[in-house]
Amino acid sequence: MLSAALLAAGCLSAVLPMASATAAACAAEWNASAVYTGGASVSYNGHNWSARWWTQNETPGTAEVWTDQGACGGGTSGPGCSAPDWTAGQWYPVGSVVRYTDGKYYIAVHENPGYDPVISNWFWDPYACDGPTDPGPSDPPAPGGFVVSEAQFNQMFPGRNSFYTYAGLTAAMASFPAFAKTGSDTVKKQEAAAFLANVSHETGGLVYIVEQNTSNYPHYCDAGRPYGCPAGTAAYYGRGPIQLSWNFNYKAAGDSLGIDLLRNPWLVEQDAAVAWKTGLWYWMTQSGPGTMTGHSAMVNGRGFGETIRSINGSLECDGRNPAQVQSRVNAYQRFTQILGVPAGGNLTC
Repeated sequence: MLSAALLAAGCLSAVLPMASATAAACAAEWNASAVYTGGASVSYNGHNWSARWWTQNETPGTAEVWTDQGACGGGTSGPGCSAPDWTAGQWYPVGSVVRYTDGKYYIAVHENPGYDPVISNWFWDPYACDGPTDPGPSDPPAPGGFVVSEAQFNQMFPGRNSFYTYAGLTAAMASFPAFAKTGSDTVKKQEAAAFLANVSHETGGLVYIVEQNTSNYPHYCDAGRPYGCPAGTAAYYGRGPIQLSWNFNYKAAGDSLGIDLLRNPWLVEQDAAVAWKTGLWYWMTQSGPGTMTGHSAMVNGRGFGETIRSINGSLECDGRNPAQVQSRVNAYQRFTQILGVPAGGNLTC
C-alpha cells in the first residue's frame, strides 16, 4: 500500500503489473462519505480494496487503512513488482515497497530508518503484487496491544512535529502498563482518545514541543521548595505532550521516572521518549487541580470533562474559559470517531 505522503513526495515508483491474469469482479464503489469497518470491501480505480480498520473519507491507494486486493472488473493483475532496491540507512515511510537483495519485495508497515526487511520483520512485511499488499496477521494493529494503530495516530495528527513519534509513545507506555489497557475495549479506546485529545490541545496538534509564550517562563519556579530551581529560575517552562511545567512537577516526574529532570529539564524537549513518559506520568499519577487523575476519570466513568479539570481545570473549568474546554472536547469527539467508539457523557467541566 502506498501512503499519500509517499506518493506526493514522488520517492517510490508505482507498483506495476508485469504479467496478466483475469481480474476478480469489482466490489461496490468506494464512497467518501460512507463509514467502513475492518474487513469491508470496496472498489476504486479498477482495484478491489479491503479495510483494515474503521475508516471514513480516506481514499484507497493513499491511506494505509486500505489493503489492495488486486485489479478487478476485467483489469489485470500480475506476480511481479517494480520497486527500488532497499538501501540501508534510508528513511522509509509507511507504505514504502522495496526489492531486497534476495530478489523479494517488502512493504514498510511501520516507518523506519532503513532497517533490514529480513531481520526487522516488525517494520516490514513480505509483498506480492498478485495478492494482498499486507498479509495482515503478521502486522498487529499496534505494538503491545495499543488500541490506536499507527495509521490512526497519523490521521489524528496529520501535521505533527516529527519529534512526537508513534514508536516513542508506544515505548513509553511500557512504563505505565495500565494506560489504555483497563476496562472494556470501549473504555480503553476512550481513554486513549481522551489522553491524545488533551495532548493535541496542549501542543497545537503535536506541533509544539515547548511553551510558545516565553514571557511565562520565569513564573514556573517555586523558590520556596527545599530543592529550589537548580537549573535556573526560568528553566521550568512547559515542555512535551502535556506541557510539563513548574519545578515541583519536574522534580516529581524525574523522581518517578528515575531521571534527574530537576537539574536537566531540557531532556523533555530533547528526548522524545522522555517527553512521552512525562505526559503519561502526569496522566496516570497526577490529579492537578482536579480530584482524580485523567486515567481514573476515564476508567471509572467520570467522563472526559473530568480529565480537563485534572489538567487545567483551575484556568478553564466552571465557566472560566469555555472556548478552551470546547477545543478539547472537539478533539476528543473527533478521536473517538476515528477509533469507532462513542464519546460518552460528562464531556465538559
